[in-house]
Amino acid sequence: MTRLLFIPLIGINLLASDCTGKTLDSPNIINSTDSTIAPVETKDPNADFKPAFVGQTRVSGVKTSAKYEVKILNEELSSPWGLTSLPDGRFLITEKAGNLRIVKQNGEMSAKITGLPAVDENGQGGLLGITLDPDFESNRMVYWAFSEKVSGGNHTSVAKGRLSNDESKIENASVIYRATPAHKGNLHFGGRVLFDKNGYLYLSTGERSDKVTRPQAQQVNSSLGKIIRITKDGQPAPGNALASMAGARPELFSYGHRNVQGLSLNPVDGELWSNEFGPRGGDEINHVVSGKNYGWPTITYGIEYAGAKIGDAIQQKEGMEQPIYYWDPSVSPSGMTFYSGNVIPEWQNNLFVGCLSGMHIARLVIKDNKVIGEERLLTEELQRFRDVHQGKDGALYAVTDQGRLYRIGN
Repeated sequence: MTRLLFIPLIGINLLASDCTGKTLDSPNIINSTDSTIAPVETKDPNADFKPAFVGQTRVSGVKTSAKYEVKILNEELSSPWGLTSLPDGRFLITEKAGNLRIVKQNGEMSAKITGLPAVDENGQGGLLGITLDPDFESNRMVYWAFSEKVSGGNHTSVAKGRLSNDESKIENASVIYRATPAHKGNLHFGGRVLFDKNGYLYLSTGERSDKVTRPQAQQVNSSLGKIIRITKDGQPAPGNALASMAGARPELFSYGHRNVQGLSLNPVDGELWSNEFGPRGGDEINHVVSGKNYGWPTITYGIEYAGAKIGDAIQQKEGMEQPIYYWDPSVSPSGMTFYSGNVIPEWQNNLFVGCLSGMHIARLVIKDNKVIGEERLLTEELQRFRDVHQGKDGALYAVTDQGRLYRIGN
């Protein structure tokens, strides 16, 4: 059942009715060029750390000036985690427990697609990010990340398989990469997958959260706390800068990450951006460059969940990259995408980030690799936004932990 929420033009406050007759308030919209809008974050930070540069956190707020419409296309998904578009505009969506679904633009959902390997769905694990082979229209190949149970614990893995002609199953599924070492835990699997313009596959991993594994984010002989770049067969992609470092795994693209659940390519230059969860505060947006160290756990803008400092409680160190942007308190950033459509022209090249604990979609306006404005969308929905994706029609689509699929456009 589709439910509509209409977002009004400047200065107008409307009510939108869903098909059950319930009314929903829509917020006033202000011109997005007004640089005097206060930062959208109003809560006190967890720590008194100073940003490395102006605009690294709590940048001025912006508001979308255009009218747009929000539709709930489906409310029957079970903990959806990742979504991508099929060539005809329908969506391929993962559900955490290990199910794969196809959902039409009208919200109609397929039966479970069979043939995937078993997932370890405990804690933050399960069936995670998904993407299509760049040559999907000729080979029908699908790639996905999942948490895999093995001797000694579990780890983040990548598998691939062919979507059958009748779309009922994945054929000849095989695991092409495993982020080792295994660890007996249920946190911080990362799990986004994304192809670049050269046909190489990025995978994000977490450092598995526990203090015993946390230092591996800094260790280049480990796959934990990394962004990986591999071929379609799971081999190290050529050109990874860390391949020349003594003792480093050649598939490593970058390191020093905590738990990356968001990857997107900037439509202007094709370069990779990521987000990652901080601990208590210190969630990050990073412009990711091959071979660079992004600092965790040596530098961070967060503190331990219980309030203690992390390491030496430093935020800057030579040889370690600063985040382009960070949040304190945390918003728990997950799937994200740069917008390159024409449905809402003022959103061109903006970054949209699904936020879990923040319960909104963050719109970040970026100029010269700096965030210059922030807006919070769909705050009234009180949903944990797990992934955000641009559809074939140029609209934004988002899935939430509570099982919804949204369309945001006109």
